[in-house]
Amino acid sequence: MAEGNKSALILGASSGFGEASALALAEAGFDIYGVHLDRRAGLEHVKEIVAEIEALGRRALFFNVNAADAEKRADVLDQIAEEKGAGAVRVLLHSLAFGTLRPLVDRNPKSVITPKQMDMTLDVMSHSLVYWTQGLVSRGLMGDGGRIYAMTSSGGDRVSPFYGPVSAAKASLESHCRQLALELAPLGITANAIRAGVTDTPALRKIPGHDRMIEIAREINPHGRLTTPEDIARCLVALSRPETAWMTGNVLRVDGGEDVVGAGLSSSSDTVAGVSGGGS
Repeated sequence: MAEGNKSALILGASSGFGEASALALAEAGFDIYGVHLDRRAGLEHVKEIVAEIEALGRRALFFNVNAADAEKRADVLDQIAEEKGAGAVRVLLHSLAFGTLRPLVDRNPKSVITPKQMDMTLDVMSHSLVYWTQGLVSRGLMGDGGRIYAMTSSGGDRVSPFYGPVSAAKASLESHCRQLALELAPLGITANAIRAGVTDTPALRKIPGHDRMIEIAREINPHGRLTTPEDIARCLVALSRPETAWMTGNVLRVDGGEDVVGAGLSSSSDTVAGVSGGGS
């Protein structure tokens, strides 16, 4: 693939990690294909993101569709294939944060997660990574030198109230990255999960107790601040270089040391809640 033809496909491109990564990759010379799901009120911001990318001299094409819909997924990939051709997508970032935050068990049966909600959470936040990867590879859109990244969190192996379904999705997402690393290695494609520290994103603010999570993260992070979407975006650009071809199947901490400090603290309910979420 010609260097000037490189593109990135961002799932969840209209806010948080996806938005910051789209802008950073565009600045690094990537054309950007963004998938997002926003109501009319959010579309003005999407236009602003597209304008910023185009001001950098890069192509920006955003799709306001449900990333977990098989037909919509096929339409997006077909459009990319028609426009760009084989090997065009160098980077796939999975940054989808849409799930149900409910307890697994409660005396009130109306309060607990339903099978439909559980399936939806796992499908959007985990399994969709596999299906988008299948579509890219089957169309020849990603080949040697390809990089796949998925946003996980410390919730993948820790617990906090109401976070059970999303925690299961994050654990599953990390497992998918390991399996994809194995199966894609012969094609020269890597797959890694990125485990961000607690980040003040729209998704985090939907988690019950997020204010306390933010407070504790600031207290325990050795740098004295939260992780930002831009921290992740800059790392993603660096990880997308050819020199990282031997790095695959990992869960990469990008949190300023927050997780290793948090892991050593006592397991009080506040501590567990404070280090879970990771801006997911």
